Amino acid sequence: MTVLNDDGLSLAAEFPDATREQWQNLVSGVLRKSGRDAEGAAAEEALSTPLQDGLFTRPLYTAQDAPAGARDGAAGGFPGFAPFTRGGRPLGGAVAGWDVRQRHARPDPALTNEAVLSDLENGVTSLWLAVGADGVPVPELAAALDGVYLDLAPVALDAGDEFGPAALELLRIYDERGVPREAARGTLGADPVGRFARTGQEVTGRTAEAAALAARCDRDHPGVRAIAVDALPYHEAGASDAQELGCSLATGVGWLRDLTASGLSVDAACRQLEFRYAATADQFLTIAKLRAARRLWARVAEVSGAGPAAAAQRQHAVTSTVMMTRRDPWVNMLRTTVAALAAGVGGADAVTVLPFDHALGLPDAFARRIARNTSTILVEESHLGRVIDPAGGSWYVERLTDELAHAAWAWFQEIERAGGQRAALRSGLVGERLAATWAERSAKLATRREPITGVSEFPQLSEAPVEREAPPAPPTGGLPVVHRDEAYEELRARSDAHLAATGARPRVFLAALGPAAAHTARATFATSLFQAGGIEPVHEPVTVDAATVADAFTRSGAGVACICSSDALYAEGAAPVAEALRSAGARRVFLAGRPGEQRETYVRAGVDDFVVAGGDAIAVLTSVLDRMGVA
Repeated sequence: MTVLNDDGLSLAAEFPDATREQWQNLVSGVLRKSGRDAEGAAAEEALSTPLQDGLFTRPLYTAQDAPAGARDGAAGGFPGFAPFTRGGRPLGGAVAGWDVRQRHARPDPALTNEAVLSDLENGVTSLWLAVGADGVPVPELAAALDGVYLDLAPVALDAGDEFGPAALELLRIYDERGVPREAARGTLGADPVGRFARTGQEVTGRTAEAAALAARCDRDHPGVRAIAVDALPYHEAGASDAQELGCSLATGVGWLRDLTASGLSVDAACRQLEFRYAATADQFLTIAKLRAARRLWARVAEVSGAGPAAAAQRQHAVTSTVMMTRRDPWVNMLRTTVAALAAGVGGADAVTVLPFDHALGLPDAFARRIARNTSTILVEESHLGRVIDPAGGSWYVERLTDELAHAAWAWFQEIERAGGQRAALRSGLVGERLAATWAERSAKLATRREPITGVSEFPQLSEAPVEREAPPAPPTGGLPVVHRDEAYEELRARSDAHLAATGARPRVFLAALGPAAAHTARATFATSLFQAGGIEPVHEPVTVDAATVADAFTRSGAGVACICSSDALYAEGAAPVAEALRSAGARRVFLAGRPGEQRETYVRAGVDDFVVAGGDAIAVLTSVLDRMGVA
């Protein structure tokens, strides 16, 4: 767009267009000042950030980086039209925002009913109910839904192995309460493939049972979908975004085959599927994932013979459980807010914001209120729904959507070559590939290249733990369930046990050399590092030297020590301080920072290891607790 002044002249007329090469040259100059020699495209690559699935986030995107056709909108089409990249509905969420779907998993039907009514009266627009062994008993479903206007509030079921009886009970309740069959809305949640992924048990006949429900819904309840294509088991096992998408596509294709074989048309089969994806605090990847999912499914539907009206993917986005932390759970409110924003911007039809205390157990009323109000604020106050596909046209988002779609399609094709999703689960292909992906990510978590605020960064050792009622036991036996904080949680649990047994946490003495200006940066780094493992730092006195450090260490009650200061002061005093700490009984002596050419000098003086940014924090912290005898 050309900006004109009052005289009709272009305000940019006197400024020549800058080229990418000019920008790269400027970047090269900055990099040279930091000791890195990179020219041209190499300079740009030096600032790129690697993502999973072989993708990269580049430092600069221009129109030339957009996929072919994206500059004029041709690649993504229009909202509500194939390939549905820009949204499954022409109006997107511009009318009323997205469907605010709250999850309930409390087994007590009376308490569930109380929570359900409170949510519906305060902004929630649909319900996601755990039923059966994972939640409300099937015979008590009616009691849990007492007082709910079922013609206004859609219900999505999550009944695990009991999806058949739970679905029949919900349909019975619809009829009993006089809900017109054409007015009923919801999802019966039949998901034997997802259950197989979670439990490792494939039950014969469940596909036919689900297909019968789909046929009944198609015939009698046009607003109810029978099948959930749930990608959460793969996300929760450590899958990348492309792997999550590929598994969902393979599962969806399997259902198209099964449902059409049972007598449904391709269009009718497509209308029976609801896809469920995880939304994470990586907002751009979440936006791109949901856009890519619609594009990919539109292609599957097209080659399967579905008409345009049936090819739009129905999406339910759920804030990620992998990203939720048990320590400092209040930070989860921020994570779920970003995830919900990304899900809405990405075009999800329904969004579930899990309560901030989800990782600790069943949520309390406050946690549920914050969860539902998150969507309310985004829709009603931030007005996110008023713009259709707000990320559309962003060169970065369009490029990321395209690259993610290609990576997901490649994984989907590999699964298909292996015989489909069920066969890939049986053979171990899915499990092995997801485990490898999680191992790579775990290394980034261990080195804090992927930081976890409140856990690996800026933890609060003195904060009282948040306790919640335990939920029903989750299904096990299939794919593992992983959490970003699990390695740090194990260390913190050891520290907690030591505190309970002895009345004090394991301690590390920070031997800070010189004035605050010299040691504060590395003392802060060391404090955050050791607290991540539940080790309490003692920084008293503020500064020490070789003559005073031994007495200060003894009075601290610590078992290990970490020397903190600038490189210049290390050269002057680190060696004698390390010797004094060893003489005072320190079981292990660390030095914060890279030693450079002085490594051998420091090691001879008694330094055992060097803690640096990008180092393996889990290995360091585990060794410290082991050396201190913390079980």
